[in-house]
Amino acid sequence: MEQLPNMRLTTQRQIILEELGKVTSHPTANEVYDMVRKRLPRIGLGTVYRNLELMADSGIILKLEVGGTQKRFDATVAPHYHVRCTFCGKVDDIDIEVQNKINQIAETASDYMILGHHIEFSGMCPRCSEEKKATSLH
Repeated sequence: MEQLPNMRLTTQRQIILEELGKVTSHPTANEVYDMVRKRLPRIGLGTVYRNLELMADSGIILKLEVGGTQKRFDATVAPHYHVRCTFCGKVDDIDIEVQNKINQIAETASDYMILGHHIEFSGMCPRCSEEKKATSLH
């Protein structure tokens, strides 16, 4: 969570960053708002959303827009992959090595200079899997 020179961390941004850093659930803007409001009761949803967008644009946090219907935010900016439950929408980090060779393969196969890639796996989270087992037994 390195601060970039062109982004001043105001008190609001610092608290948003601290709250985001406490969770690994990749929360939506509304979920971050609910967390931040406990410390800053008068903060507005629009303020939280704008600050999340600014911090994502500055590289302080990640904005996940690959799958699902809502943007999610991640305090971990080091390259890593995600897995999303196709049933409930939960997003988790997946602990596998980032495959940088895929950048070279893509660059060879296209006219683009490849700068990076994002991979999101899809599956069924443990909770949904248990619920599915429980309902199939009845």
